[in-house]
Amino acid sequence: MSQSIAANPDRLLPADPGTRSIARDLLQRVQDLPIISPHGHVDAAVIEHNTPFPDPAALLVSPDHYVTRLVHASGVPLDRLRDSEASQPDSRTVWREFCQAWPLFEGTASGYWLRTQFSSVFGLQQEISAGTADASYDAISARLVEPGFRPRQLFKDFNIEVLATTDDPLDSLASHKAIAEDPTFHGRVLPTFRPDAYLNIAHPTWSANVDRLIAAAGDGATGYAGYLTALENRRRYFVDHGAVSADHGVRTPVTLKLDDADAARLFDRARSGEATAQDRDAFEAHMMYQMARMSVADGLVMTIHPGSYRNHHEPTFNTYGADTGHDIPFAVNYTEAIRPLLQDFGTAKDFHLVLFTLDETVFSRELAPLAGFYPSVYLGAPWWFLDAPDAMLRFRSAVTETAGFSRSSGFIDDTRAFCSIPARHDASRRIEASFLARLVAEHRVSEERAHELIVDLVDGSPRRVFKL
Repeated sequence: MSQSIAANPDRLLPADPGTRSIARDLLQRVQDLPIISPHGHVDAAVIEHNTPFPDPAALLVSPDHYVTRLVHASGVPLDRLRDSEASQPDSRTVWREFCQAWPLFEGTASGYWLRTQFSSVFGLQQEISAGTADASYDAISARLVEPGFRPRQLFKDFNIEVLATTDDPLDSLASHKAIAEDPTFHGRVLPTFRPDAYLNIAHPTWSANVDRLIAAAGDGATGYAGYLTALENRRRYFVDHGAVSADHGVRTPVTLKLDDADAARLFDRARSGEATAQDRDAFEAHMMYQMARMSVADGLVMTIHPGSYRNHHEPTFNTYGADTGHDIPFAVNYTEAIRPLLQDFGTAKDFHLVLFTLDETVFSRELAPLAGFYPSVYLGAPWWFLDAPDAMLRFRSAVTETAGFSRSSGFIDDTRAFCSIPARHDASRRIEASFLARLVAEHRVSEERAHELIVDLVDGSPRRVFKL
């Protein structure tokens, strides 16, 4: 039975019996440690208000581009999976489409996480299939209306200690404040400063965003000077509300240091609608340099998530909007691109720069050597298309011989799917146990040291890198 796969205690562990035995002991060492999630996309208001989860399709299928993209690739139109102006498919119908497509997820990271959720979170006894679609829909629906199946209780049940959200620079952070002041809530929900729509001139609402930003936090200054002042002020506001990091979802990791006059001219051209594509790239690269400067000043950890061609299929974007499954990775260059930033800030005291990639060819060639020299640079965990078991093993193999274990960020789940958080972190812990077990079996690391290393990878690294 496939259901037994999700409950098998040796899932993702090495096939070799001797190595597997070592991995079991290592996993046991960290299996019950609290979850530290320093980057994700869960809405803080859901936790503040303890909002009940919606129906099975709205919770697990329609908003999850990991899921809908693969079903869509099999020939199912998106209007049968998610809402648009022209179509609002019935939830049970969406679930039936998903169950019909369930065999497509064998071997995928999404399939692994979902199967784990179905077993451990929702208690399903039967494998998902076209034949069990209605029964599984009813079983999950019944679970969702249980009084104890609410975000706050699950936060506790999942053993989450820290959960970071991703927030607009002008967000009031009222939900974070309410959670922090609630004596009945035991855990930390931290905001993250995410200024992409205020830095990228190509963003369709950039100019309007800048208007609001300067009006709200520019201290009466205007133009480029007011813009920088407003960004600095809002970052401090986030720090005052518990933020530990600023996240940047840029197209490329290019950085550029401009003098104030040149930057102001680019800013003014953009504001007048006269900026060229080259101007847009230069300004965003310069603002990444400025974000690093501000992180050195205010202490926010700087994380960079580049390398995704967003909204690759324009007709789908026009109909369904962003984050609908057609963001496609492309190759990036880190060594030259990040150098201007590192020249000035790479050795700055207490500056932490976490570099992520969707291009795994840079793991050993560029990222590990950078993290192996610069005190500020840490290796961001595999994310998005690379947060799969084999890809996580490739990452660990590619970077460890150059950068060791101490230069990585710890696991980053990067998810909007709250109920998948424990499955994702459990998968990461199993992969770390598997990798370390091989090193022990090959007499490259002692078993005693491996037990210390896995605790540091799971618990110590995210606390250290994100200043928790």
